[in-house]
Amino acid sequence: MAKAVRTTSKQSAKKELKVNAILITQPRPDTDKSPYFDLAKKYDIKLEFHPFIRVEGLTGKEFRKQRVDITEYSAIIFTSRSAVDHFFRICEELKVKVSQDMKYFCITEAVALYLQKFILYRKRKVFFSPDGSTDGLLEVVNKHKNNEKFILPTADNGKNDIAMFLAKNKATYTEATLYRTLSNDISPAMKDSYDMIVFFSPFSVQTLFDHDPAFKQNGTLIGAFGPTTSKAVEEAGLRLDVKAPAPNAPSMVSALELYLSEIKK
Repeated sequence: MAKAVRTTSKQSAKKELKVNAILITQPRPDTDKSPYFDLAKKYDIKLEFHPFIRVEGLTGKEFRKQRVDITEYSAIIFTSRSAVDHFFRICEELKVKVSQDMKYFCITEAVALYLQKFILYRKRKVFFSPDGSTDGLLEVVNKHKNNEKFILPTADNGKNDIAMFLAKNKATYTEATLYRTLSNDISPAMKDSYDMIVFFSPFSVQTLFDHDPAFKQNGTLIGAFGPTTSKAVEEAGLRLDVKAPAPNAPSMVSALELYLSEIKK
């Protein structure tokens, strides 16, 4: 792994950093046309893909036990594509017809656009965080909290900042568990050394420490996509080096591109 660099200036520290191998804690892209591979070729780096977690959807029978009637709600909050996938899967399985008047509040524009797989996007009321942050999403939700009845799809574990905000602001809402997050065996991936590890979920950070409770960052760079993931990285006592989305880097690839181009100067 990369060794910690001692220097008298940030600029010289960046010049001394070496990034030759990056572990992406997601599945390998299905196509060779992925921008990840363009990035690897451009900067002559090795990319290793190994998903730290997997998402398993609840069955319709399991969902029914929560006694949540989706048709009673006027708005839904999506914090990930997985939440979108499993919401509409459950609706299809239970033969629930989602109202055309349903309002959709999404953590990022990318998640909002993903809704096009399931709805006539231009004919629906879709809102998203302007900067991809939880705070940005909550500002949007706050403008509608008194007029809507929200359903908040969640995983089966972990605290939810959005639920706490809705409760604090006396909004009408219900959390609906649609899927569970499970850890994968990461032993094969962690046998190798990497200059950077990139996380996409708070649960991936948890998986790292479940695998190695004594994990020390030392000189290893850490990247994180999404506000909850970034928060999990910092709460774990790790230094966050590459963060997305950002105003100048809406994707993880673009954030890595900016970082690599800077240290290559």
